[in-house]
Amino acid sequence: MDSAVSVSRSPQRGIGQSIQSLGPGIMAAAAAVGGSHLVASTKAGAIYGWHLAALILLVNLFKYPFFRAGVQYTVGTGKSLVEGYANLGKPYLYAFFALCSISAVINTAALLLFSASLLSYFIPFQLSIGLLSVLVLTTCLVILFAGQYKALDGLSKLIMAVLTLSTLVAVAIAAGGSSAVVHTVETPSPWQLAAIGFIVVTMGWMPAPIEISSLSSMWLKTQNEHMDVTPKSALFDFNIGYITTALLAVVFLALGALVLNGTGTEIAQSGTGFTHQLIGLYASTIGEWSRYLIAVIAFFCIFGSTITVIDGYSRVLAESVRLFKKNPQHISAERYFKPWMAVVSTLALGIILFWTSALLPMLNFAMIMAFITTPFFALLNYILVTRTPLPKALTMGVKLKSLAIIGLIYLFGFLALFIWWKWLM
Repeated sequence: MDSAVSVSRSPQRGIGQSIQSLGPGIMAAAAAVGGSHLVASTKAGAIYGWHLAALILLVNLFKYPFFRAGVQYTVGTGKSLVEGYANLGKPYLYAFFALCSISAVINTAALLLFSASLLSYFIPFQLSIGLLSVLVLTTCLVILFAGQYKALDGLSKLIMAVLTLSTLVAVAIAAGGSSAVVHTVETPSPWQLAAIGFIVVTMGWMPAPIEISSLSSMWLKTQNEHMDVTPKSALFDFNIGYITTALLAVVFLALGALVLNGTGTEIAQSGTGFTHQLIGLYASTIGEWSRYLIAVIAFFCIFGSTITVIDGYSRVLAESVRLFKKNPQHISAERYFKPWMAVVSTLALGIILFWTSALLPMLNFAMIMAFITTPFFALLNYILVTRTPLPKALTMGVKLKSLAIIGLIYLFGFLALFIWWKWLM
């Protein structure tokens, strides 16, 4: 069987091999620390304090089996998740393509708008968010078409590490001086119907949209073609990245809870206003000297995520189109890759020009759409990994399968509650 060959060709070599093969999981983690952490987690802490910390950890736990499915399937078969959907049948592939197309445009637009808002922080004169978005998008496409994404990806990981360290320092300082914070407003409870919309926004991109698993699956497939990847090393890489993003979400929540919660500070809705507010969080705790340093770090973090999603979504959509053809084995997905980059980028920019500077509404919309599509992507991954014969080390065991079933009930149940609250109540 092909799966047995792809796994057994490389022996288990312990922790050294695991560290050497770190890559796709860390890339996915770097892409995840964007809107969900800088915006949703920080805002959750600012408004509700520590109340949503358990919920954030819980949603990360319930999504875990569905992100992990990408690693299990790709290492076990040597194929990407997109190829797996095609193997299940064309209706599954069509469903994935439709949902992924929507997610690609909306998520790209949200990150592009966020990048443009951060860029505005450095420009001493007034430029519209639309024009800044064009500038950022053009730079992204030039980098991707020139093939320089690999170098930027390495830089983005370094930037993400520095942002993480800076946030940890800011939280530590804020925790030490938390008694000095003047609490003028009582912290509201999130456990009421009025807060459902905010909770859905918080969970939408936490830790990232589930279709990101298809992107990391393609990265893992490429890695598997160039080096020996074992089930142990691939799962080690995935777990390190996933657990890190879950813990970082709580760290960003802590920053909002310790610095803004109870102060009566109103969260700005415009891109420029929220950007200044976010950077001010760090400057008020670490020191005024750090303001522009943090702004640069945050910009490159989000800019790197923007390039990642443009590249990744375009690749999986191109792969989907290839698999629609009668003889896909004779066709390269590369012929569709650049056209799809152009389509996704153009539609994303079109959305931004309508939303103008409304950064938070745009991000909220993207996160809500991510939450609405999440149960369906989760179900696709669950069906695929449970129906595919995999080596024992990669099968979904009883405990993981139970967690997946509970996760599906939770995700579909909360989706039904949200639909009732939003449109039927």
